[in-house]
Amino acid sequence: MQYARDVFEFDVDGLAYVKDGSGTLQTAPGARVDVPAHLRLDVIDAALECPGNCIHVERAADGVEVAGPQAHTVPAAQ
Repeated sequence: MQYARDVFEFDVDGLAYVKDGSGTLQTAPGARVDVPAHLRLDVIDAALECPGNCIHVERAADGVEVAGPQAHTVPAAQ
């Protein structure tokens, strides 16, 4: 929520859910929405900081997870 309020919102159950382009909460497990280009970095930050590791950011072109618990990270150069 703190990183991308235009994309995530708390529901009455106290959990945060993703919103579609019209602002409707998508509460189904595995819900997916397109994220506008200007919000993508905010959503990636949210995925990196999510304490529940439940945000998965996938590239639309090929479905590769770029941020989230299943994203592959590249080790820092030494």
